[in-house]
Amino acid sequence: MSKRDELIVKYAADLKDKCGVNPDMDLLTKVTIGCGPSIYNADAATVSGSDESELATVKNNFLIKKLGLKDGTDLDKGIDKVMDTYGRSNRNKYRAVVYYLLTKHFGKESAY
Repeated sequence: MSKRDELIVKYAADLKDKCGVNPDMDLLTKVTIGCGPSIYNADAATVSGSDESELATVKNNFLIKKLGLKDGTDLDKGIDKVMDTYGRSNRNKYRAVVYYLLTKHFGKESAY
């Protein structure tokens, strides 16, 4: 099994165990591939739910640029909802899982 495949299995477990979501493995794989090499870097592979600049990066680089959403308060609310779903006390929020949840939340599976 490749390193990426191992990570996808780990992300799927996080979705099931921490978020109570039964993942669409095809979409999860596409989101993970879309994250590029960042998934292999310990710092870049996770999202800090309490770091405003990091959340702004998720909003600008992922929601607006990748998913093509218009900037607005609904994006912030969506990020908030995803952080609540993942668990604010959970220190390791994997970027691929956060992006997967955001993609599902905004119904933008077609972006992949």
